[in-house]
Amino acid sequence: MLNPDLRLAHPAPRIPASALRSGSQDAVLAELSSTLFTSLTRSDQCRKGMQYIRGLLRTPGRKSVRNIAATLAGEQVSEQNLHHFISASTWDWVPLRRALAHHLTGAFPPRAWVVRTMIIPKTGRHSVGVDKHYFPNLGQVLNAQRAVGVWAASEDVSAPVNWRLHLPKAWLKDDIRRSQVSIPDAADVETLTECVIEALRETSAEWELPLRPVVLDACEAHTATMFERLGAAGVPLLMRIRGDLLLDVADAALPVRGRRALSAQQIMGLAKDMRRPLVEAERAGGAARPRRFAAAVRVGLPPLSPAAAAREQLVLLGVGEEGGPWPGGLWLTNLTTTSPASLARLTRLTRKVDQDFTEIADRVGIRDFTGRSFGGWHRHVTLASAAHAVVALANGS
Repeated sequence: MLNPDLRLAHPAPRIPASALRSGSQDAVLAELSSTLFTSLTRSDQCRKGMQYIRGLLRTPGRKSVRNIAATLAGEQVSEQNLHHFISASTWDWVPLRRALAHHLTGAFPPRAWVVRTMIIPKTGRHSVGVDKHYFPNLGQVLNAQRAVGVWAASEDVSAPVNWRLHLPKAWLKDDIRRSQVSIPDAADVETLTECVIEALRETSAEWELPLRPVVLDACEAHTATMFERLGAAGVPLLMRIRGDLLLDVADAALPVRGRRALSAQQIMGLAKDMRRPLVEAERAGGAARPRRFAAAVRVGLPPLSPAAAAREQLVLLGVGEEGGPWPGGLWLTNLTTTSPASLARLTRLTRKVDQDFTEIADRVGIRDFTGRSFGGWHRHVTLASAAHAVVALANGS
């Protein structure tokens, strides 16, 4: 799974309501709302959108429509109207996501677009897309929804800008279930790899956002397909890979007898003497972090058949910490002219996104939608992403 949340059994503590009521957040929300809701032609929809975001920021505990309505009772917000606005209204969430993405790229320059999956455990079977999945990193089967998120990320700020709900075949081939949760007719069966590619295609190709490297931590995604599809589209890609991925060595600095493909783990083991220390800034307060090392080897993905054309040259990056196992992490990239130190800095953005998911996104209710409909899920995570952006920008200001 693409970097699944490993803290499902022990959810992070909720942010106290008082901690989410700062003047800086009010100012950020006011500035964001001036562009976020421009696609909504009705003033009542803009008002309800603002109310919903404020409810996500202020409501203690689970951010259900009922709890949000109770928090906003002084604003004469009813649970029925708020439920209709999220689950049964007709407003399109895509323009709001695009506006959010452009606002964020103007507020801080993202260094990369980071892909992260989101696992949403469920007790029932009626929420859109819920199914039993085995998650290798968790080592267990969960009844859950899963979605792919695209995040704008820098060292200081990260926030989600787009989401794609992965819909299992069991849902898409069942006309009754599709109808009950209003899955669009255009939605078709896709693999998790295709889900990632489509989320990135919409974000990068259709929204006219700045070209940045795409960074993702991937175990289940099909590596060759990712590089073929995204590489052909001119997308710079840095992808964490499994150690057993077979690669062809194409680096003269690492002589390998014969043309037998080696695993990424084997290649980086042979390249241990090519490691170089990374020069990194100290943490705030001067606390030293463990010294890190990186090594880069030019490689290629083996062709699917002996007659297949040669594939593009790639770079295998190994990173590790002093005193730890080598390599600590393996990454594959088509950024062949980028220094290992710069690539290593990009890999750390996945940690920033993981941290902000736990400390901000989960706490403003990104996984708390209690409805069942396809549109309701998308509208909720869109406004929860906006609430996340408010907190992240206020914290970074």
